[in-house]
Amino acid sequence: MGHVGFVAGATGLTGRAVVRHLIAAGARAIAHVRPDSPLLDEHRAELERIGASVDITPWDQAAITTALRAHAPDWVFSLLGTTKKRLRAASARGQDPESESYEAVDYGLSALLRRASEACGHAPRFVYLSAVGVDPDGDTANRYLQARARMERELREGALPYTIVRPGFITGDRDESRPGESIGAGVTNGLLAVAGVFGAKGLRDRYRSITGDALGRACVQLALDPDAENGTYGGDALRA
Repeated sequence: MGHVGFVAGATGLTGRAVVRHLIAAGARAIAHVRPDSPLLDEHRAELERIGASVDITPWDQAAITTALRAHAPDWVFSLLGTTKKRLRAASARGQDPESESYEAVDYGLSALLRRASEACGHAPRFVYLSAVGVDPDGDTANRYLQARARMERELREGALPYTIVRPGFITGDRDESRPGESIGAGVTNGLLAVAGVFGAKGLRDRYRSITGDALGRACVQLALDPDAENGTYGGDALRA
């Protein structure tokens, strides 16, 4: 029986790439899609077309634990994240914007998935998409970095084997437009190129952007690498 990867966040830019590269590596990809997604049918069709199995288990810890127990994945990929745009959209719909906050999604759903992975009975390796600039031992007023630092701490203190990836800006064709991220990546890459010329190559390699496809490929390669267990990777290591 081949390897199995459970991909949470499978409809995002990085998630779709992870699914593709899992399948290319000969593994079975279980792509998780929210059952209440307004694009469920489209996502299911796209993911099944490339060879993935689609899981629509609701975001409930007991339900996710049961699903993981049934799928018995070797790896659980947590590729979850929200944006300020989603917070504003939730507020415009009359919903509690905190339901789309960094605390609720970037930390909350990832932590739920971690607990379910611990409880499912076979300790899959947890591959967590974090971000450049996270310092799990530091203090920051940035809520985005706070959420991801908290999750990193829990992984290091928990019972699961893990791999943490910390990319800079992620570029590529998204279903959801993020012009700020595209502009930010372009400006940052330009500044870092100048810094590299003047000798700051380490800074350049750590912070410059990476495509979603390259990041997905790196996540899968690290999952396949036993030496990457309980390691943290960013910058040039992800592009290698």
